This record gives sequence, C-alpha cells and structure tokens, in this order.
Amino acid sequence: MARVYNFSAGPAVLPEEVLQQAADEMLDYEGCGMSVMEMSHRSAAFTKIITEAEADLRELMNIPDNYKVLFLQGGDSLLFASVFMNLATNGKADYIVTGSWSKKALKEAEILGDPKVVATGADDNFSSIPDLSDLDIRDDASYVYICENETIQGNRIHELPNTKGHVLVADQSSMFLSEPVDVSKYGLIHAGVQKNVGPSGVQIVIVREDLIPDDLPGVPTMLRFKTQADAGSLYNTPPCYGIYVCGLVFKWIKELGGLEAMKERNEAKAKLLYDFLDQSELFKGTVVPEDRSIMNVPFVTGDEELDKKFIAEATAAGLVNIKGHRSVGGMRASIYNAMPIEGVQALVDFMGEFEANNK
Repeated sequence: MARVYNFSAGPAVLPEEVLQQAADEMLDYEGCGMSVMEMSHRSAAFTKIITEAEADLRELMNIPDNYKVLFLQGGDSLLFASVFMNLATNGKADYIVTGSWSKKALKEAEILGDPKVVATGADDNFSSIPDLSDLDIRDDASYVYICENETIQGNRIHELPNTKGHVLVADQSSMFLSEPVDVSKYGLIHAGVQKNVGPSGVQIVIVREDLIPDDLPGVPTMLRFKTQADAGSLYNTPPCYGIYVCGLVFKWIKELGGLEAMKERNEAKAKLLYDFLDQSELFKGTVVPEDRSIMNVPFVTGDEELDKKFIAEATAAGLVNIKGHRSVGGMRASIYNAMPIEGVQALVDFMGEFEANNK
C-alpha cells in the first residue's frame, strides 16, 4: 500500500528518509549487533547517540552555553506541573491563555499555587491573539507563560509578549524546529517531539541554568530539573529509541539547510493552503489572518454534515487524520516539517474538487 498524506496533529508525519534509516538500522545499529531499542542507556553506543543529538540541536537553535538541554518523559501534560514546581518558587506565575494547551497548563498551576491570567483569547473562541503589549503582570510573578503555537485552535503568537522584565516560558511543541528562534529571549522552552520532531514519548526542555533550583523541598526527585540536568538526561532510563529518532531528524534538518530552510518550506506550504481557503466559497479558516499558525490549519464548511462528508472522502483519497479537534470541529491540517509540499498540493486539489461537487 502506498503511504498516505498524514495530516495528524500528533503523533505526526516523520521524514521518509528518517524512517528508512531507522528501518535499515533496526536490527543492527552501526555494527553493534543490536537495535537501539535493546541497548543500555549507559553504553558507549547510546552515549554517542544522545551526545550527538544534543550537539545537533544546540547547533540548529544556536542555544547559548548557559542553557541546559533535557530529554525527558511524561509529555507536556506532566511539564505543565513540573515547570511550575521548578520555576514558580514563590508559587506565583502569570499566564497568557490562547487556547486549549495554555488552558491545561493554567489548570495544573492552579492545583499547585497561585497563577494569574493576564490575557485571554477566550472571548472570541481563540480565533485571535489578544494584545500582549501592556499586560498587568504581577511584580512578584516568577514567569510569564505562553503556548506560542496552539495546536488545536491553530493560532500563533507572532510577536512575543512584553513581559516587563519577567522570565518568559513557552510551550513550543507544535512549532518546534519549524523556524529560527532566539533562545535567549526565553527562560525555558519545552516541546513534545511527537508533533514536529520524533515519535511520542520524548519531551525536550531548554532551560536557563540560573532558573534551575538547587533544592526543591517536597518535590519528587524525578520532577526536579536539576536531577536530569546534573545527570545529562540519564538519571534513569530515558526514552532511548525516541531520542535516537529525534537525532536522525535533527541531522535531516541540518542537511536541508537548517531552520531558515525549514521556515521557507513551511511558509510556502502554509501560503498554498491559506491562499486556497481565502478564495474558497465553501471552506473558511477559523483564525484571523494575522494570527494564523503555519503548522496547524483549522477550517470548516459551516455545515457539520458536509464536514463529515469531506473528512470521509478525503480519508478515502489518502488524505488522512484531517478531522478537527472536537472542541473546534470541522477539519484541521497539520503541515509540520516532514509534510512535503506535494501533500499540501494534493489536499488543496482535493478541496477544489470537493467544492465544485458540493456547491
């Protein structure tokens, strides 16, 4: 069976070259006679894998030396809590809520301490980003939290908030490595890799060293960033195979020209899809143009039954996982790094045919 075009929001499409290399090395990684799945995380072979992965990521993102890179488990849903535990040392942090994932991060913070919402896009169902230029940030807030690209709502913070000198923490999961980023503007960046970088099960945290507390009374060992920072992400058995695949993806991005090249590719794909949506009489995007994501593109027909018909016919045509999240409805095309422009063109062509047949 031919490979489909997979528009899933995550776990998501991976580069075919990476999948092929992983397949070729499945039974014997570089002559060691075993799979990466089988080897000790303390072995020389895996030490090379994780060391190269970190070095390549640092090169791609130009990560300053005073930032630690952690490869963790537990996903964003655990990090919503552990970020608060590690960085909100006084129990206070301010949150910008722009969609489902920042709402979930806020909910975890509410369990643990005293977060404050300083801006929200809830009034228009997160179809736009609120003004972030002059926020009522508490003087004693430990950090300001954003989800820079909301996977479900398909919006994007294109201009970082004015944090008034406070540390900025960003969930970048669904935009990670899609474009260049100035890491020095953030105190912490976290990203689940299953959207744009690798298989589910790995979480990458990039955190400024001075923000990692030496002691966190009452916080379990595994939830302290210092535990993994001091151990080079090897305090316990990490998600070895997932880290290996991430490393292959990092090299794939480098070979294509790095994050500037990724940005050009991704903007071209997004323009192709958004240009069609903007001229379509049947389909429409759900986010105002100036706040659109170039990674996650939600759209609707305005008729639930017609949406269902489109999803069914698109799936039959090999355009899969196009159904929108239940909280938004309609359709959503996630067009991450590994989605070729041919896949987006195939989607646009199909949408044109569907529109012609269903006016």
